[in-house]
Amino acid sequence: MRALISVTDKTGIVELAQGLVSVGVEIISTGGTANVLQEAGISVLPIEQVTGFPEMLDGRVKTLHPKIHGGLLALRADEHHMATVKEHGIELIDIVVVNLYAFEKTISKPGVTMEEAIENIDIGGPSMLRSAAKNYGSVAVVVSPSYYGEVISQLKATGKISDETRFRLAAEAFDHTAKYDTMIAAYLLKKSAPGSSRYPERLVRSWDKQNELRYGENPHQSAAVYAANPKSGILAAQQLHGKEMSYNNYIDTEAAWQISKAFLEPAVAIIKHTNPCGFAVGESVEVAYDKALAADPVSAFGSIIGINRPVTASLAQKLGELFVEVVIAPSFEADALVLLSQKPSIRLLALSDYFQIDEPTVLRPIQGGLLVQEADSWTVTDASLQCQTKRKPTAAEEADLIVAFKLVKYVKSNAIVLVKNGVGIGVGAGQMSRVESVRIALSKAGDEAKGAVAGSDAFFPFRDSIDLLAPHGITAVVQPGGSKRDTEVIEACDEANITMAFTNHRHFKH
Repeated sequence: MRALISVTDKTGIVELAQGLVSVGVEIISTGGTANVLQEAGISVLPIEQVTGFPEMLDGRVKTLHPKIHGGLLALRADEHHMATVKEHGIELIDIVVVNLYAFEKTISKPGVTMEEAIENIDIGGPSMLRSAAKNYGSVAVVVSPSYYGEVISQLKATGKISDETRFRLAAEAFDHTAKYDTMIAAYLLKKSAPGSSRYPERLVRSWDKQNELRYGENPHQSAAVYAANPKSGILAAQQLHGKEMSYNNYIDTEAAWQISKAFLEPAVAIIKHTNPCGFAVGESVEVAYDKALAADPVSAFGSIIGINRPVTASLAQKLGELFVEVVIAPSFEADALVLLSQKPSIRLLALSDYFQIDEPTVLRPIQGGLLVQEADSWTVTDASLQCQTKRKPTAAEEADLIVAFKLVKYVKSNAIVLVKNGVGIGVGAGQMSRVESVRIALSKAGDEAKGAVAGSDAFFPFRDSIDLLAPHGITAVVQPGGSKRDTEVIEACDEANITMAFTNHRHFKH
């Protein structure tokens, strides 16, 4: 038997080669891989002795030769094939161990040039993988060190690699080359037309499976989680403690992280079913947590909590008094980790790059396709508040209006949030009519609504929402504006001495 070994990732390659030699396999190798094996005392047949040609063009051409691909592709049961390889002095190759140039690692380096990227596009490697995988009936193709042990075990036990294993390895090889080509295509398409449409004619992406989950949204649904490479967002977080994340945990943790990281001041978001049942900013996260929890302590049971500062021992003591599914934060102090680790089920996620910039586009699958849109990255500031009413907002009202419009961006439409002193005291989410969302937010806030401000993710189509807010003591409103009845809504605010600002930006979240 013959094995051709040419790898970028040298992990375990010496041990694999030693195992192959121990069962009588002759090893062909190239360049750096051959050097590593020879330095380990393993006899290697250099590739140029097989092909009769030296490596050339700075290593661009070394395995692209009939004596390599003929040895891989020849059908052993085909008399014509066997006669052809014999006529041309081609010896068969039974095992191919190849992984590819580190293109992904190269393009991830700061300041990488196009020339560097191009030189790290592997040509010979994918060609060998495809040839070997196509002929899986006779050839075993190995792309990952994770399979080395299985290959050696089977060779030692039976003198061959089983049909089932060769088929599985072939499928893995085609998956490997598909991902590799996808990375290259995505990189070159992005570079090919800078400044043109951000939506290419063909969308090429690749994700790696991280884990199979216990179930999906419901127990009768299976599920898995996949990550882009390199990892980002909550999939880049380190789980320090607790059970495995569930499907719903991931969805809610994404919401908790997104909301809490939208604020530069200490902020805590308490999430149930992707919506904030409690939210607050404060001079410290301990203060913010107390205020956020007080807004709706009943709904906070079994919640997901996002905290945009390191978790201290004092905060951990408070968190330990509540049943919490997940806490995500930039880090956990050692004492805090000890305290929270006493709760076996709570999942603790540390995301060091907590304030990382969002991806520029958002993908959403629908059956048979994919919707792609620009991320909603617009953020309200005091400069973007355009007062429409006779009364102007006070400094305190303006601060709360900014919090309200930042928060409403992450609430399911139709969305209304009530904010008072930096605390989300009432949320109306996902209702079919805006006025119904107003009613729900007011019912959540209760008597605390007096002196609060209201934020709406879209314009008020009628004055009825203002007429409902006014008797409860709401003093200020922020909304995008743009309704045909804006004048009526402004008049309603003036009648109730409510100050109202437009932002000219809508925050629908479907």
